[in-house]
Amino acid sequence: MAHNSFNVDQIRADFPVLTRETRSGVRLVYLDSTATSQKPQKVIQIMDNYYRNFNANIHRGIHTLAEESTQLYEEARHKIAKFVGVTNPRQIIFTRNTTESINLVAYSWGRANLKRDDLVVLTEMEHHSNLVPWQILAEQVGIRLEFITVTLDGLLDLESYRRLLGQNPKLVSFTHMSNVLGTINPVKEMIKMAHENGAVVLIDGAQSTPHFAVNIPDLDTDFYAFSAHKMCGPS
Repeated sequence: MAHNSFNVDQIRADFPVLTRETRSGVRLVYLDSTATSQKPQKVIQIMDNYYRNFNANIHRGIHTLAEESTQLYEEARHKIAKFVGVTNPRQIIFTRNTTESINLVAYSWGRANLKRDDLVVLTEMEHHSNLVPWQILAEQVGIRLEFITVTLDGLLDLESYRRLLGQNPKLVSFTHMSNVLGTINPVKEMIKMAHENGAVVLIDGAQSTPHFAVNIPDLDTDFYAFSAHKMCGPS
């Protein structure tokens, strides 16, 4: 029976940092990709080529380098849109990382649309990036925060979720894939449930997008945040 093999040495060879040894003389093994991924040779070469041949301010000049840099920048936006199934590249907004993307939603959409006593539903498995901005809004604006509980199996308790939706939240925000538990949440079902109850939905896709195919229009979420630096892209 034929099967696909995973050539570890070939994969390692694509990442220059993995050729080094630690200070104790041990060959480097990197296990912290949930925080940030290492960069393959191709990405390093493209970044080097950009700084050698194209470096200029994006969208702020009409000279050759500025126009070429802007073109490369917008081509990247189109590629990312295609990668996550989005047909309109203008829906792709570049930020520094998932944390800043969630902050952007909280401090723009949130401040414009949430008022005192409005309910925001999170989960007990959220990364602090999807927790602290809402805690700050709770302190400054007076919104209420409630949390979907986690079962002993490390799964979200959907009965808990249904009860919270019965309180008519304005926003539901949760992780697609937990960076601690590895739990992959049933986001499509949860998004549908939230929309049926009139809530806007924000998904933290920092861990999911690097690990499996994500089609944002199919999920039908309102906001979806993820990071290039966790999927072999630049920091």
